[in-house]
Parts: sequence; C-alpha cells; structure tokens
Amino acid sequence: MSHARFWFDYSSPFAYLASTQVPGLAARTGATIELRPLLLGALFKTIGTPMVPLFEMSPPKQRMMALELYRWADHWGVPFRFATPFPQNTVKACRATLACPAEHQPRLIEGLFRAIWAEGRDISGDLEVSAIADAAGWSGAEAVAAASSDAMRAALRTATESAATAGVCGVPTFEIEGDLFWGQDRLELVEETLARG
Repeated sequence: MSHARFWFDYSSPFAYLASTQVPGLAARTGATIELRPLLLGALFKTIGTPMVPLFEMSPPKQRMMALELYRWADHWGVPFRFATPFPQNTVKACRATLACPAEHQPRLIEGLFRAIWAEGRDISGDLEVSAIADAAGWSGAEAVAAASSDAMRAALRTATESAATAGVCGVPTFEIEGDLFWGQDRLELVEETLARG
C-alpha cells in the first residue's frame, strides 16, 4: 500500500484547499496519508524565507494569488473566504492536532481549517480550539491542555525540524518516499505517483 505524508499548517489557504481533497485522494489510490502539522513561521525562519511571503510580493502578484485561491475553491466546489485576521497564530491548533487521538484527528483538522478559511473565525485562542475539538468528537478540555503542554511544544518543534530536514519549503507539501510535491496544484502528480504504488 502506498504511503504519503501531508505537511500542513492551518495558516496557509493553499493548505486548506489541499486538505479538502485528501480524503478523496486516499480513497481513489488506496494510499495511507499521514497528516503532519508543522509550524510554518518556524520553518520559514529555519530556511530563510520571509515570515509572510504574501506581504513580500508585488501588488499584481498579490492580486493574482488571491484570484487563484478563489479559482481553486470554485474548481473543487469548496467554500472559501480569506482569513480575518491574517496571518493567524496557529501554534495551539497545531499542537492540539498532534495530540489528538487518530480516530478524531481528520474531523479536527477539517474543523480547524474550515473555521479559518470558510467561516472567518480566529482559531488562535483556547475557546475556538476547544469548541472545534468538541465538535470533532474529542474533549475540548483535553485539546486545550495538550496545546499548552511541554510534550506538545516539543512534538511540534520536532515535526517542524523533521519537515525542514526532509526539504519542505512551504505548505501544502506531500512527501512520498522522499519525493516532495509542493502546492495544491500538484495533487494530480501526487495521485499519479500514489496510484503507481
């Protein structure tokens, strides 16, 4: 059976768009897709990328990037609205995701992404993380406690370091046997690679 890692951070709209396609990708290819949050700002600092690349782009490129987000959302038939505020602090959400039991993790990830990029909510605080965890079938209190724990601080740091070591330069990135595919627009190539086994 094929296996892939899906590296993401909730702060990325392109990672949100890719995340909406992961269940279908897994179903069509029979692949196991490991869901791996990382802290994008820490990754950017490690590899020498501006903390918010969008802010470094020229106005025409910013407009094109925004247009592309809505085009991809329309293409896949998924809801999308640009986050407010942007960027958001996703540290607690990423730590909670790492701590989440496997049976609840897909729904938690879906809920956190949807909160930012479809519902215009700010997931940086305990109340939102707790509410989304509860809705996913996990304990909101456990999620908030895990997000503040030393163990999950270390786990997120390790995950981000592992991504940098693997060569990840941004999200979404799919990793298949050491090969990296960066961007939601590479999903066709990811699917072809997974289908070949």
